[in-house]
Amino acid sequence: MKILYFGGQKSGKTKAGIKKSLELSCEKKPYYVATYDNSFGDDSMQNRINKHILEREENFITIEEAKNLEKVVQKNNTYLIDCVSMWLFNNLEVDEEILKKQLQEICKIEANIIFILNDVSNGIIPFDKESRKFVDFTGLIGQELVKLCDEVYEVKFGLERRLK
Repeated sequence: MKILYFGGQKSGKTKAGIKKSLELSCEKKPYYVATYDNSFGDDSMQNRINKHILEREENFITIEEAKNLEKVVQKNNTYLIDCVSMWLFNNLEVDEEILKKQLQEICKIEANIIFILNDVSNGIIPFDKESRKFVDFTGLIGQELVKLCDEVYEVKFGLERRLK
C-alpha cells in the first residue's frame, strides 16, 4: 500500500500518517524515515523535530536519511516518510526526473509506504530562484506521488479528506 498525506504546515499530516502506519504494520514496528538534515543548526526546526519524536513515542524505528530513499526502503516493512518536502529541499540540485525515478523505484518495492508532503502551492510565486524551484518541485513531485499512490488524503486542521 502506498499512501500520500498532504496539507499545509501543522495541518495534522504526520499525526494521520502515524496512525495509518501503525494500522498497516500489524505486529512489526514501522520505520519512521526522518528526511530533515539539521546541519544548519536551526533551533526552531530542532524544536519541531523534538515534537515529532514525542508524537511517535517508541512505536517506530527511526532512520535518518536526507537524500536517498532507495537506501532505506526494503520489502515487507512499513515506512512513514516524513517528509517529502524536506527530502526535496535536500535535493534541490538534483534533476526533477531523477527524483521522480527514485520515487517510482521505491514504490515498486512490496512495502507499505506513507508519504507526508507539505502543500506549498497555494501561495504567490516566490521572488527568489531557489524558493521558486522548491515550490515547483513540491507541486511536480506531488503530482507524481498522486499517480504512484493507492490512496491520497488532503489534511486540514486535523481533518482528512480522501481524494483517491
